[in-house]
Amino acid sequence: MQLFFNSNISENDASFSFDKEESRHIIKVLRKKTGDKLHITNGEGWLFEAKLTLADIKHCSVNILSKSLQNKRTYNLHLAVAPTKMNDRYEWFLEKATEIGIETITPIICDHSERKVVKTERLEKIIQSAMKQSLQCYLPKLNAPIAFKDFVNQEFSGQKFIAHCEETDKKSLKSQLKANNDYVILIGPEGDFSVKEIEMALQHNFIPVTLGNTRLRTETAAIAACHSVAFTNE
Repeated sequence: MQLFFNSNISENDASFSFDKEESRHIIKVLRKKTGDKLHITNGEGWLFEAKLTLADIKHCSVNILSKSLQNKRTYNLHLAVAPTKMNDRYEWFLEKATEIGIETITPIICDHSERKVVKTERLEKIIQSAMKQSLQCYLPKLNAPIAFKDFVNQEFSGQKFIAHCEETDKKSLKSQLKANNDYVILIGPEGDFSVKEIEMALQHNFIPVTLGNTRLRTETAAIAACHSVAFTNE
C-alpha cells in the first residue's frame, strides 16, 4: 500500500481534490490513472480509500470509498532533543523516530548547544514523509524550539527522564519504563547537558537515566530511547 498525506481531507468529505504539486506527483511520478485507488490520511488517525475520478497533472480529484479511524498507540512518547550541529543528523533522528513511533518532538536549546536556530519547515516534511513510508495515520507533532529551562518548567503527565553522561547515580532507562504510559525524555546536545541543567531537571522530578555503557551521539541516544519505549510497550 502507498499512503498519501493531506491535512485538509476530513472524515466528512465525500470527494477531495489535490493541489497542483500533489497532482503532478500522482500523474507524472506514480503514473496513476482514472479509476485507480489511493489511500490517504490526514495525520489525525483517519485512513481513507479513494478512487481517482479526475487524473489531471494540475488537478486530481477522488471520490471517498471508505474511511476508518485507526487505533492510537497505548503509550505517548514526547522526546525533547537538543538540535545537533549538523542538520542531517537531526533529520535522520526525526525520520527514524517517526518510523518507530513517537507523538511529540521538541527541539530544546541548551547551555552547550552549538546550534540554536532550528528551521522547522523542512523538518515537518521529513516527518510527513516518514509517516507515509511507515504507513502510519497519526502525524507526530513538532513543537517550536524552546529554551531548556522553559521546557522543564512545564507540567507533564506520566514518567519524566533525563539521559546524561555525568558520573552520578543513574538507572537504566529500560528498567524504569512502565508500559502503557506517557513519557517525556530529555536528550542533550553534543556537549551534554550542563551540571546546572541536570540539577534543574532533577528539581522538577525528572529521573536521571543511562541508555547503555557507551557514549552515544545525540541522535543515536534519541533513537535508543525511542526504541526502548516502543519495545517496552510491545
